[in-house]
Amino acid sequence: MQIGAQFFTVRQTCQNLEDFALTLKKVADIGYRNVQISGTCPYPADWLKQELDKNGLKCVLTHIPVPRLTGELDQVIADHEVFGCDHIGLGWWAFDPEKNMSYEQWMEIFPPIARKIHEAGKLFMYHNHDQEFKKHNGKLILELLAEALSPEEMGFTLDTFWVQAGGGDPAQWLEKLAGRIPCIHLKDFAYGRSMAVVGEGNINFDRVFEKAEAGGTQYMLVEQDDCHGEDPVECLRRSYAFLRSRGFE
Repeated sequence: MQIGAQFFTVRQTCQNLEDFALTLKKVADIGYRNVQISGTCPYPADWLKQELDKNGLKCVLTHIPVPRLTGELDQVIADHEVFGCDHIGLGWWAFDPEKNMSYEQWMEIFPPIARKIHEAGKLFMYHNHDQEFKKHNGKLILELLAEALSPEEMGFTLDTFWVQAGGGDPAQWLEKLAGRIPCIHLKDFAYGRSMAVVGEGNINFDRVFEKAEAGGTQYMLVEQDDCHGEDPVECLRRSYAFLRSRGFE
């Protein structure tokens, strides 16, 4: 398994192309060689390819806004071909009818998108939060999603923090969804439901690593949505040091 950085962590310094380019360099200088692009400013696909190549980086996953998935899917797929990324992700769906984001609406919108991405030789990836641990018609939403689409049509970017926040066991869910998690978000859970640098919270990452490797995970992407006033690049650096101490590169 290889480690990488989720750019949602450093999104505040990626809101124009100049700052985005500088942040790519800073992440590469830490030692990361894989990245997920999410939460940044819009970018031309050829610009991203150039900047990735310049810094020795590979984009292994994205999160794409829903309007682009529903309205510009052909272009999204073509862009991913340009910068060589095989995993096209959905980062958020609330499963809240009051927000016009019900489970039934998800089932109307996303299975056709997932199938078209599959036909293009790529994989649609679903990223969980804690709301997928609510029940819908007697089953956890995460279970329903896994049943709705085949492993060839949809993978999961399992997020260790949000699984635990939802009352689940990250290692157990890695086992349950084995073979469907090519990418995982490593995010530590500290006292007070607080996000932490990987290795500085309370998640048992040794079990996470064991189950992820057994289940075929390829990329472990460090993400920290909230760095509590610390420099996000420094947080990524400490997470990287922890993962290197466990033998990962």
